[in-house]
Amino acid sequence: MNSLYQSSITSLKLLGRGKVRDNYAVGEDKILIVTTDRLSAFDVVMNEPIPGKGKVLNQMSDFWFSKLGDIVPNHLTGIAPETVVAPEEVEQVRGRAVVAKRLKPILVEAVVRGYIIGSGWKDYQATGSICGIPLPAGLQQADKLAQPIFTPAAKADIGEHDENISFEEMEKRIGKELAEKMRDISIKLYQTAADYAATRGIIIADTKFEFGLDENGVLHLMDEVLTADSSRFWPADSYAPGMSPPSFDKQFVRDYLETLKDWNKTAPAPALPQDVIEKTGAKYREALERLTGETLKD
Repeated sequence: MNSLYQSSITSLKLLGRGKVRDNYAVGEDKILIVTTDRLSAFDVVMNEPIPGKGKVLNQMSDFWFSKLGDIVPNHLTGIAPETVVAPEEVEQVRGRAVVAKRLKPILVEAVVRGYIIGSGWKDYQATGSICGIPLPAGLQQADKLAQPIFTPAAKADIGEHDENISFEEMEKRIGKELAEKMRDISIKLYQTAADYAATRGIIIADTKFEFGLDENGVLHLMDEVLTADSSRFWPADSYAPGMSPPSFDKQFVRDYLETLKDWNKTAPAPALPQDVIEKTGAKYREALERLTGETLKD
């Protein structure tokens, strides 16, 4: 499978490159978002692409944007990416790009946790809370929480770690009304998606959403939604609390990196073995197929 580590579109103005996505201006009010095959773990971009990963993320986001569109507006315009680039650049965008509304991003990630895992588990072990939210004593790793919790994070520059912040800090940064709206919508999005995923034999342990405002101040869901990059997906048939369950996401890469005693989770990234690359790609494709019932479109 062909891979795209970095796009090289010259017919449009490059706005910037994120950990995974390359963004280009389409006029004054739209943006071309190209989802590459780059992978980041612990906020560090790996050196090797995961072939086809960007197309999987793009197709999965499109699925969820459609399914959740009645809860909150999203950034999609419906314009075909192939129509906004030069003919020789079409292959760079086919199946892995969208033309989106150009929104003002809100620099707080909306993280929703339904299970106690990852940094939340470490926080709970140390403090009995997750991001300042007290939880009952005696919880095990991967336990389901009584109710999903909202734990915002301040977005960091590439190569830096996002910072968990309290809801009160989020209110200070963006205002009480907007913070409450983001929290309530995020929990509804998560619960709706988790209920659907359960019918497909998948547990969505946690996820993060990103939002932006249009010129009229209307809140929009943007970037990606409920992909294997932004969420932890677990197969329900092998889930058991007390351990880190097998995942359909980049947890496979994280688990490998955790075995490296001489890497301190900062750039430069260590090399990924070929078998880790192949197994990670397979996990992403399996997540797409199990969640959406669709295979990766050619």
